[in-house]
Amino acid sequence: MFQRVTSRSFLASHLRTRAAVLAAGVGVSAVAGVGIAAAASNTAATATTATTSASATAVQAQATAQAKAAQTKAVEAKKAAEAKKAAETKKAAQPAKKAASWVSPVKSYTVSASYAQAGGMWQSAHSGQDYAVPSGTEVVATHGGTIVKAGGNGAGDGPAYGNAVVVNHGDGTYSQYAHLSQVNVQPGQVVKTGQKIALSGNTGNSSGPHLHFEIRTSSGYGSAIDPVKFLSGKGVRL
Repeated sequence: MFQRVTSRSFLASHLRTRAAVLAAGVGVSAVAGVGIAAAASNTAATATTATTSASATAVQAQATAQAKAAQTKAVEAKKAAEAKKAAETKKAAQPAKKAASWVSPVKSYTVSASYAQAGGMWQSAHSGQDYAVPSGTEVVATHGGTIVKAGGNGAGDGPAYGNAVVVNHGDGTYSQYAHLSQVNVQPGQVVKTGQKIALSGNTGNSSGPHLHFEIRTSSGYGSAIDPVKFLSGKGVRL
């Protein structure tokens, strides 16, 4: 009788111990599960924070680069504006190019009979410089002045000159243009340097189309000086 009671008591105690062990195991598993979930949550949060930080850094870097590029562009634009202003200032400071004071009476020509040259076409020595040019070539005033003679009969200097023009330059010198086919000015008219005054021709005592040109110390025949030497002194090379 005593042996049987002892066996039942031992069995009940054993069952209770086993149940406690099982319960403890379940509790540990639950706690472990919660820990794993928390760890996973922390990892995800950390990854999100890292991504957000990287994005912010990239945006900041881009903004900095754009600001630097804009600053560089502004500096370059300022330098360009300063350089342009300096060039304009330098150009404004330079003296304006002066117009030529004296010019050749014709632009394209062949020099033929020269001053003081002997020949049968004139009474003694040649009184001017001849420019061989086709009839109708534009003749211009070699310097500004006032027309004092213009027309046929050498404009009063004789038929040998044909149609002629004489310009008073107001400084004690006169220029004469002869053998013209056309006269485009009249006495008293003021002309500028390089202004058209006539067309070349072959009138008067002439062996072919050309312009006879003289520099004189008066308006009349007989006061001519070497026109080539005179114009050379004015910077005009023939």
